[in-house]
Amino acid sequence: ELRRPALALFWSGIAAGIAMASSVLGEGMLEAALPDTPWRPVLASFGYTVGFLIVILGRMQLFTESTITAMLPLATKPSLAALGLTLRLWGLVILANLAGTALVASAMAGGLIGDDALRTAMIAVATKVTTLGSGATFVNAVPAGFFIAILAWTLPSARAQSFLIISAITYLVALAGFSHSIVGSSEVFLLIFSGKASALALISSSLIPAILGNLLGGAGIFALLAHAQVRSDAEAK
Repeated sequence: ELRRPALALFWSGIAAGIAMASSVLGEGMLEAALPDTPWRPVLASFGYTVGFLIVILGRMQLFTESTITAMLPLATKPSLAALGLTLRLWGLVILANLAGTALVASAMAGGLIGDDALRTAMIAVATKVTTLGSGATFVNAVPAGFFIAILAWTLPSARAQSFLIISAITYLVALAGFSHSIVGSSEVFLLIFSGKASALALISSSLIPAILGNLLGGAGIFALLAHAQVRSDAEAK
């Protein structure tokens, strides 16, 4: 992945961003269909898993999944060349993911996807990103990055159970209300394009802190712990 052509990474990232917007669509559909009860968020959170299932099973480039896969080679053999490849991968993928989510969010806001009831429900789901400040969003994004890194670490040895593992971990992230940068970007762009919030305010207080928090949780904490485990095993041999 680190050495894939830039265009291949970018187009895969665009596809992932477009597909990840289906998490907001899925939550919005369940939100619109369920009665207004205290348990509605518990069931509506199942819609959050849809985007992850499409992207991960479809092997598209997702920023939060690449935090651990790109970090382990760098941690194993640190060098300026490895750092450059890692930053190149992250930069291309995050820009492509955001471009994809922005494209779908503009279609949602413009009424090209779903009816008025669905759009209202999706906006209601998206407004949760406005409840946290930048510091709280950053802290809230750390466990999301950690859990998605666990997902990327676990799947290679459990491909037969991929559907259940992806669903369980991402449902946990949704139910806990952790901040995921790519799903969150769909919500941020939907609110911006719908005229519900200021672009500068949401990007600075929600989007950027979520990206940094996901990086810390995935690349900073889990990847280093996973590397320490692998290195200790290798040294023991």
